[in-house]
Amino acid sequence: MQVISHDNLKTHELPGLIHRTLSSKRNGSKRFEVWKQTISGESATPVHKHDCEEVIVILKGAGDCWCEGKRYQFHADQTLVFPPNVVHQIINTGKDDLEILASLSMSPVIVETEEGARLPLPWDTHGVE
Repeated sequence: MQVISHDNLKTHELPGLIHRTLSSKRNGSKRFEVWKQTISGESATPVHKHDCEEVIVILKGAGDCWCEGKRYQFHADQTLVFPPNVVHQIINTGKDDLEILASLSMSPVIVETEEGARLPLPWDTHGVE
C-alpha cells in the first residue's frame, strides 16, 4: 500500500495542456497508469491511440471527442471509455479549462500517432522497470 502526495509529482506542460502522472511504474503501479490533465480553453490533445483501454472522467468543463471519425460531445460528470487502438482526440471547445482524470490499462503507456508512429511525451515512462 502506498500514499502518493500529488504535490510531489512532476508537472509537464505542452502547449494548451498540463499533465501529471498520478500513478505509474515510477511510483509502484504495475499494470495501469492514472493521469490528471488540464486542457486550456480551445486547446486539444494530439490525435493519438494506444494499445490499451482508456477511461476518462470529466471533472470540469466540456468539449468534443473525435473518435474513429465520429464526434461526441461531453461535459463534467461524464465518463468516456475507449477500447484499445482506437484513434481519438479530446478537444476543449470552451474558453475555461477542461479537467480530466484518465486511467489507462497498461504501464508504461506507449502513445502512437494515427499512422502508428510512436509519439514521445515528456511524461513517457517507457523503459522504466
